[in-house]
Amino acid sequence: MAFADFMTAMMALFLVLWISSQDKEILIATSQYFQNPFNAPMDQHSGVMPFNSNKSTTSTGTQQGNEKELEKKKQIQMSFLNSVAADFYRLLNLDQSLADKPIDIQVTSDGLRVTLFDRAKRPLFVQGTTEFTEWGRYAMQSLAWTIDRHHFRVTIDGHTSVRPTNRGDDYTAWELSADRANAARRSLVHYAVEPQFIERVTGYAGTQPLPGENPDSESNDRVTLSLTLTAKQKEATAAASVAPAAAPPAPARGAKNSLP
Repeated sequence: MAFADFMTAMMALFLVLWISSQDKEILIATSQYFQNPFNAPMDQHSGVMPFNSNKSTTSTGTQQGNEKELEKKKQIQMSFLNSVAADFYRLLNLDQSLADKPIDIQVTSDGLRVTLFDRAKRPLFVQGTTEFTEWGRYAMQSLAWTIDRHHFRVTIDGHTSVRPTNRGDDYTAWELSADRANAARRSLVHYAVEPQFIERVTGYAGTQPLPGENPDSESNDRVTLSLTLTAKQKEATAAASVAPAAAPPAPARGAKNSLP
């Protein structure tokens, strides 16, 4: 009896360790399964063969079923993106509730919009240049790790206020915003991001000030990165919404058990 209890405890430990090593999408789906097991993916199966739980004698019923499935997948994707944003704030030890936080993250329909501000209290760049400060390098390194881990596609937009650059008539806010956006691209590639995941780099100078901000406000000095889920990542997120983590394959006869 004691040996049987020991084997049960070891199997439970094995399953916990295995589930903990899975991707975030699978963890979210598994968590939702245990929170509401009676409305789980098991409802979509009869025996071992899948069946269509959205059958209806009218096209309206089928359409409603498809809409519910799309809404469920959208909720899984939004939960995943919110968890990525929260993890990034924790990584940088930032309080999301701060009014003038140096980084702002917005969850969009298909990804994240990350804005890095170049404010005097915590500058992103050395004043008037495209060289990152120590804080700027740390922020870009952390962002590169997040992008590489989740395989986001990236567009980078540089913005400035309407204040002069103090670098001569031949170097305007257009050059500064474009060069800072390109500096962000080089930094991401240097740390972790594959070049093919960066789709566009653009400088807007002071033509797109933040809503409610004066055009000469320092809050307009910023770099905005739009992170979009790839098709592969969307498929993985959708798959995680269909079923919880599957059990690991049984070891071959005679083989030694080992943790993943």
